[in-house]
This record gives sequence, C-alpha cells and structure tokens, in this order.
Amino acid sequence: MRRRPEGVGKRGQADITLFIVTVVLVSFGILMVYSASSVKAAVQMGDSFYYLKRQLTWAVLGFASMLFVMQVDYWHWRKLAKPLLIATMVSLVLVLLLADPVSGSRRWLGVGALSFQPSEAIKLAMVLYLAHYLASKRHRIHDFKEGMLPIVVLLGAVFGLIMLQPDLGTAVALAGTSVVLLFVAGAKKRHLAALGAVGTPLLAYLIMAEEYRRRRFFAFIWPEEDPLGAGYQIIQSLYALGSGQIFGLGLGESRQKLFYLPEQHTDFIFAVIGEEFGFIGTLTVVLLYAIFAWRGYRIAITAPDLYSSLLATGVTTMIVLQAFVNMGVVTSLLPITGIPLPFISYGGNALLFSLTGVGILLNISRFSTG
Repeated sequence: MRRRPEGVGKRGQADITLFIVTVVLVSFGILMVYSASSVKAAVQMGDSFYYLKRQLTWAVLGFASMLFVMQVDYWHWRKLAKPLLIATMVSLVLVLLLADPVSGSRRWLGVGALSFQPSEAIKLAMVLYLAHYLASKRHRIHDFKEGMLPIVVLLGAVFGLIMLQPDLGTAVALAGTSVVLLFVAGAKKRHLAALGAVGTPLLAYLIMAEEYRRRRFFAFIWPEEDPLGAGYQIIQSLYALGSGQIFGLGLGESRQKLFYLPEQHTDFIFAVIGEEFGFIGTLTVVLLYAIFAWRGYRIAITAPDLYSSLLATGVTTMIVLQAFVNMGVVTSLLPITGIPLPFISYGGNALLFSLTGVGILLNISRFSTG
C-alpha cells in the first residue's frame, strides 16, 4: 500500500479552481459569521468577536490540515480506512456514555475549545472506508449478500449510533452519501430500490416518533399554523430572504439577526446572506457550490483508479449534499434538519473535516488522467 498503484502516473498540479473556490467560500464564511453573530456575541458573551475568533482559529487549522493532506498520496488512506472507522465509531459510543446533554442531545466530547464532535468525523471516515471496501469488492458488488449487505449492516449501526445522540440530519446526510457511493460502485438498481423501500418508511417513523420532529415537519408544510412556535424559524428565515430583494440591505445590515432569526450564524446563515446580499448574493453562493461540485466530480471521473474515483465521489457528495440540504431548509424547500452550510456556517469540527476532505480531493486531482 505504500507503493504507487499500477497505472498511476506521476504527480501533477492540483486542481487550482477547486482550491480557489474553497478559499473563497471559507473566507466569505468567516465574514458572514462575524456579520451574523457580532450582536449576539456582544450581548451574550461580552465580546462581539467571540465567534469570529473561534471560526478563524478553526479555519487556520482546517487549511493547515488541507495543505498537509494534499501532500499525502491518496492510496495511503486505504491502509488507515478501517482503523479510522473503528476509532470514530468508538467515539460515537463514548459521546453517548460520557457527554453531558445539551438541549437534549449528546454530540460533544471534551470541553470548550477542546470539544470534538464525532458525528462530523464519522462522515469522512465512512467515505474513506466505503471507497476502500467498494473498490475491493468491485467484482462482488452485484451480489447482495457478499457485496452490499455488509455495507447496509455497517450503515445501520452508524446510523443508529448517530440517532441515539439524536442527530437525524447528520444520519440522513451520511446515508445519502453512502447510497450515492453504492450506486457509483455498480450496485444493482433493484437492491438500491429495496434499500429505499425500507429506508423511506423508517425515515417517516423517525420523524413522527418524536414530537419536536413532527412539529418541524408540519411547520415545513404549514408554517403559518404555528407562527410563534415550530413555524417561527422558517418564517423568520423567509422574512430575511425576502427583505434582501435583489441586491440586499448591505453587509452588516441584517435586521433578522437581531434576535429574530434563531441559529443565524450556524444553520440559518444562508438567510442572513440573502438579507444582506440579496438574490445576487445567494445566487453567487449557489454557483460557487455548483463549481465545487463540477470540479469534484470531474476529479472523480478522471481519477486514475476505482478507489480514488469512489473516494473523490464520496468527498464531493458529502459536501455538496449538505449544502443542498441546508439551502433547501433555509428556503423552505425541505424540513428543518439541523445541517450547517459547509465552509460558511459557524462550526469548527465541520470546517476542519470538510477542509481535510478537500485536501484529499486536491491530492487525487494531482494524479488525474484528464
């Protein structure tokens, strides 16, 4: 595993377009985190730069990780795929046993700046392992018992651990990324259809099993029925987007961030972007993610071998799917799920592991055949 795989050429230049788009998204995210959080931070923390300083710190760590990983030839990750998966699954168990509940959820290990969120790490670890497994089983993936069933069992175990936190949004994003990898690896359509036939009722049950999820779902359909309760957040989000009109109110001029819109610097930062930069601003962000998807999937298509192709597909899907879901939630196209906007929302662990994933993509691009 330490040698260059057969057929893989020498290193070339990394995908500069992907690199620039990532830097632009993160830089814009830092700006928007400050704009969206400064008033809240000043009132609640006594320091208007509280969230900005933390986001900057994680951005530096994330870029350092990206640049380091970009130099690590991608095939070395195959050797580490299984140990990393086991370690992150153990951390998912530990968070259930050791973490103190915050707002009814157990998602963090550690305290303060040293906090670690295993559910963010497991997404990248699963992509690494699935790429390795599916590449190894490429001739057996059509066989449900020997090819697909072990992945379904593994996915069920990870999904269950995340749901015990609980974190339905992350669990669904992970499942979606896994299904895309199975499809690209060549799993039979009827097997995937059967998986969907089981997964859809399960998702419906999970939504209806908890009162707060039921309320969120029905608020997505009829937000005006509970404007001060479950429908409040999405109504305020739509107010923010509508207030921005075409060109926005201007940087720092959002009114909804003044304690009207909850989670304004995390899950709903896209609404603040819409209010301050208008339709032009939100469209620009969408285009940046579209460019990221184009370059990421192009790297997957031109990758030198099946493993690197699956790895690039998984990392790209992991990031793009979360962006699509977040923007869908903020614009009321999807029910509220609690998924942050990659590279832009406040959140150190999410930023660190997303940038680490980009580092892997950039390394694969250096061996591109196209």
